[in-house]
Amino acid sequence: MDKLRPDWITEGLIDLEYKKYILLGYLKHVSSHFSDGRLYPFLTDLIFHYKNVAQLKENKRIVSEQFPKRLSRIDLEEFRLEYEMMMHDSSFMAEIESILDFAIPKLKQGVDDGTGFYDMVEEQLHISPVGIVPLTTEHGYLLFYIDNKPDTRVFSYQITIFENADERFRGIRTEYLQSYQRSISTTFEYMKLDLIRQQKIRSAPAAFLVHSRVDFPLEDTLLPVAKRSFVRYLAGNGI
Repeated sequence: MDKLRPDWITEGLIDLEYKKYILLGYLKHVSSHFSDGRLYPFLTDLIFHYKNVAQLKENKRIVSEQFPKRLSRIDLEEFRLEYEMMMHDSSFMAEIESILDFAIPKLKQGVDDGTGFYDMVEEQLHISPVGIVPLTTEHGYLLFYIDNKPDTRVFSYQITIFENADERFRGIRTEYLQSYQRSISTTFEYMKLDLIRQQKIRSAPAAFLVHSRVDFPLEDTLLPVAKRSFVRYLAGNGI
């Protein structure tokens, strides 16, 4: 089971053993990716499903809105469809309760495993500036270097600002630029200067080194974790 539909609990056959089969297949699929060192998008998906089932458990109204309806009568004169909610059947509701009671701890354990993996990845990261930090750090370069790997992969980054009624917070967009083979002459400082020359930039942008002591998959794990860590790094250092 590669994906779990948002309405997997109320879709199709409402049967505890069947839903166990679906959920355990999905969790096995996610766990295999964690074992391969791949964190995203699987952790995000797990968190979504856990929050969803926890909310269903807490709020029966949401269950009612998601539950299938059975056509009871058609009023041809007023072209009005009247529906009878199947949820009034106590046996259906008891089965839903059993499914939720099974699913919530299983999904919670999956989330805990994923967040534990996330914390472990983040602990292996060290972020530091390359050269002088300019006054503006809203855009620049991120240089990814992994111990015992010869290449350094460079991304451009752009800090974005999101606002709602209550708060203002930062996000980040990245784009892969190129890779360098590090050597005695090809230092991180050289890479920064070379990028500036290539792009013909007059004022030197910010550049930061993201150093990982462990080799994680870049796109699925290292880059997403590093982006979140980098945004916190800028805020924590008042940059």
